[in-house]
Amino acid sequence: MSGSRLRTTLAAAARDFYHQGWMLGTAGNLSARRKGGNFWITASGRPKDALEDEDFVAMDLEGQVLEAHSGRRPSAESAIHQVIYRNIPTAGVILHVHSVEANLCGHMAAQGLLRLPPLEMLKGLGIPEGEPEADLPVFANHASVPEIASEMDAFFQAGLPRVPGVLIHLHGVTVWGGDIVEARHHLELLEFCFRYLVQAGSLGLGVQK
Repeated sequence: MSGSRLRTTLAAAARDFYHQGWMLGTAGNLSARRKGGNFWITASGRPKDALEDEDFVAMDLEGQVLEAHSGRRPSAESAIHQVIYRNIPTAGVILHVHSVEANLCGHMAAQGLLRLPPLEMLKGLGIPEGEPEADLPVFANHASVPEIASEMDAFFQAGLPRVPGVLIHLHGVTVWGGDIVEARHHLELLEFCFRYLVQAGSLGLGVQK
């Protein structure tokens, strides 16, 4: 896919997420890997319902800016995208959104892991067994994004998560996929799990540990 097509596709996804309440204001960031291993990422401080081609910055996996429209800076969370692309070669698109349910679910985590509900939906996240025990990694929301990225990198070096996503406490969820279709699929399924957990909690139902 051409660079312009990649950016147009990400911008369309951002508009959709904005209307779902997941990328309000300038919150959240999206990226897509380019040929050669570097990637496009949303520029900092841009409203996600009105992204244009110039609202994306090209970076390499070490954080060097390769292409940028005048006045555009890469997302403040680009270090997290770099870590994911370096550790997961199959990741072609990364989506990071801020939903209410994702932030509420961060409170349910124990020892850095959120136990997902054992739903059929988890098959779409690559977990085939029936009623599985599956955990989503949860990282502390340090003021310094490179510190979050460093902890994420150490976690990935020890072993990749079964689920194609991570949660940052009181911040938001980040997912990845081979392309925009797969990444959106993963995001939608995790958001379904978050809604389930929140509603189950309101009914006094827990998820078996």
